Order: sequence, then C-alpha cells, then structure tokens
Amino acid sequence: MTTEPKFCKTIGEKMMFSDAIIDAIRKVRTKYPEAQGAVLPALHIIQKEYGSLSYEAMRFVSQTLKVPESDVFGTATFYSLYRWDRPGRHLIQICHNLSCTLMGAEPVIKHLEQKLGVHEGEVTKDGRFSFIRMECIGRCDGAPAMLVNDEYHGNLTPERIDEILKKYE
Repeated sequence: MTTEPKFCKTIGEKMMFSDAIIDAIRKVRTKYPEAQGAVLPALHIIQKEYGSLSYEAMRFVSQTLKVPESDVFGTATFYSLYRWDRPGRHLIQICHNLSCTLMGAEPVIKHLEQKLGVHEGEVTKDGRFSFIRMECIGRCDGAPAMLVNDEYHGNLTPERIDEILKKYE
C-alpha cells in the first residue's frame, strides 16, 4: 500500500508541495548569499518529510531556488546521505570505516542482517527497519557505532544490537 507523502499532493503525474515546505526552503535560502548554498539544506528538508528524494522533488528545489536542475541533480547524486528509495520507519545507519571495522563492525553487520532478515538497502517485510552502511558517523570513541534514526548507539556487539532493536519494535 502506497501512502501519499505528507508534504505534497499528487495531481495527475505532478507533485504539489505544501506551503510549509515552500516556506522552509525559502527561509533556508535567506541564510546563503548564493542560492546554490541552499541546495543541500533544501534537499534535506524534502528528504526529512518524504524519506527519500525523487526527480520531481529535485526539479521543485531547482525551480524554488532558481538554480539549474543539473546543479541540484549533481549535488543530490554526489552525496551518499541522500536516499532514492524510501527507508523503513527506523533507518539504521551503521558505520564501517576503518575504526569501526577494526573494532568489529563486520560481525555486527552480519548479525543485523540475520536479525532483520534483510540485506543492506532493503526494508523489512513489516516496513519497520532498513539499514545502510555509512562511511563515518563521527563516533570513533564508541566504535563500532550506528545511528537508529538520529539516535547514536556505540560499542556495538550482537547482543547489544538485540537490546537496541527491542526499543524500536
């Protein structure tokens, strides 16, 4: 079952964005001397509301900020923090950089795959969880580490993963 995003309405093939989204993007634009500077935060605004980006959303950002579509597409496709597929209700971002890998990220990732019954980038059947690898979440002091939504969890072990996931069920 597909639900309509809360920030827009689809009219035919066209997405119509809410006044709140338009206002948020215009407000963020005022913080930058050049419109190009507002592209990243504008894409974040849309992704936060929708869960992922679409070509229609990027065209909307281009038109709202009056920057070339190619600049918006280039920005969105360059950064790994933007998603093209809708994640589960709880997005797990697990770090696999050098520090986390040396401290045991790979066994934790394998356990997470088994526990959830999905591979990286997939969504559980109930739509509750998805996970992706992140190059770095900036918490080497607690390696291996992950974010669940925006909540940090560190010093991960398979047992600790089980405890953490119970909070989100």
